[in-house]
Amino acid sequence: MQSRTVGLAPAFSLFPNLNTPHKTFTFHQILVLVITFVAYASFHASRKPPSIVKSVLGPSVASNSSSVDNGWAPFNGTQGTQRLGELDLAFLSSYALGMYFAGHFGDRIDLRYFLVFGMMGSGILTVVFGLGYWMDVHLLGYYMTVQIVCGLFQSIGWPCVVSLVGNWCGKEKRGLIMGVWNSHTSVGNILGSVIASSVLDFGWGWSFVLPGLLVIVSGLLVFLFLVVSPHDLGFEEPGKEMEIEMSLADNVEATLRKPEAEDAGLLGTADEFDESLSAIGFLEAWRLPGVMPFAFCLFFSKLVAYTFLYWLPYYLRHTAVAGVHLSHKTAGILSTVFDIGGVFGGISAGFISDKIKARALTSIAFLTLSIPALIMYRIYGSVSMFINIALMFISGLLVNGPYALITTAVAADLGTQESIKGNGRALATVTAIIDGTGSVGAALGPLLAGYISSRGWNSVFFMLIVSIFFAGLFLVRLAKAEIKEISSGEFIAASDPQS
Repeated sequence: MQSRTVGLAPAFSLFPNLNTPHKTFTFHQILVLVITFVAYASFHASRKPPSIVKSVLGPSVASNSSSVDNGWAPFNGTQGTQRLGELDLAFLSSYALGMYFAGHFGDRIDLRYFLVFGMMGSGILTVVFGLGYWMDVHLLGYYMTVQIVCGLFQSIGWPCVVSLVGNWCGKEKRGLIMGVWNSHTSVGNILGSVIASSVLDFGWGWSFVLPGLLVIVSGLLVFLFLVVSPHDLGFEEPGKEMEIEMSLADNVEATLRKPEAEDAGLLGTADEFDESLSAIGFLEAWRLPGVMPFAFCLFFSKLVAYTFLYWLPYYLRHTAVAGVHLSHKTAGILSTVFDIGGVFGGISAGFISDKIKARALTSIAFLTLSIPALIMYRIYGSVSMFINIALMFISGLLVNGPYALITTAVAADLGTQESIKGNGRALATVTAIIDGTGSVGAALGPLLAGYISSRGWNSVFFMLIVSIFFAGLFLVRLAKAEIKEISSGEFIAASDPQS
């Protein structure tokens, strides 16, 4: 990606040994992966508190349709679950809307400053939400407004970090590398769950304040140490050689067609060279091969993943396991098992898709297996704690595998595909389109769960299973093409006498 930069991060002036030739390309590549991992893990840690405090703010286990418990107004009444669902919608809908604009800007301005701006805003607003506890705020409009603005700031994070990793990592083993790197989502969820649950007894406000401060501290780390592009340190970007060769070929051809440009040199002007690498438009990115089916697949996949993200602790609190209702703290910590499974799901999906060179086929396989896993979890998850943990882990692995794969390796593949000559300036835009569309589903899932859960949790799980079915349906044609390509490759290899 050719993002505009305004100089190296301050740490490179404070610590000269970080500069070349003291440190290798591999060192800086790992440093970028670590910094972006920490950055996005902190984003997700700050998103987790609403799910942890739901059982404290909303109706209690003993509440019924005609009673009002001692939760936190305006979320403690008979319509409490609906209000909590609307709160999730406020955050996630602004997040989805902001994602499209964030990708557009991310391809045109300095990514380090843009990412830090998003992190500082997210951290401050997460703290402001928690301050409602000490200020004794009971106005729905206050919490809705904070969540809407916070969602806009949070939308900056994903296009930025994916573009940064795309700058530093080539396509070789991209699925595995990004599968491991993308565990920041689950690690952030786990960290946020543990932090928010551990301080819940001191007041639910602390469950927001501490994760908010974590994002702010992580933003300082990004500001001090992040390098946007290998070019800024004098390195060649991975895979850039082919991109340059293609650009040179285009400019040579253009020069041969236009003799009047001879005085500008064989390669043409700098503007002509940069034009082939200019950021693409929003509609143009939508029309790229594979973007639309993967975007709509992620719509339904993220609907499922975020329903678990925002409602699993509440579900565990309100569903007896072995005949016993869990405490707020235990339910919050236990919900991390789903995210632990998600870590293994993202890594395994990336590894498998690299091996068979088929992203869509891998995603469909995980989605298909997740349907019986969710059915088993709903039916047998309450039998014992061991069965609950085992089935929750498997469900997290299968549900989060495709979600992690599509938002990372697939987005990076589609944003640097041959049809745009490997133009990295499209990466943030394509990433924002895919994840932004997925975030619309993420906004609808928790909202629908808030309303449907009043009819019973079987209805919620039915909604999740139907969503998974549609997610797989959008990838059928791509998966068929991948199977055909794999079969053709095997046939050629088998018919080659030297193979």
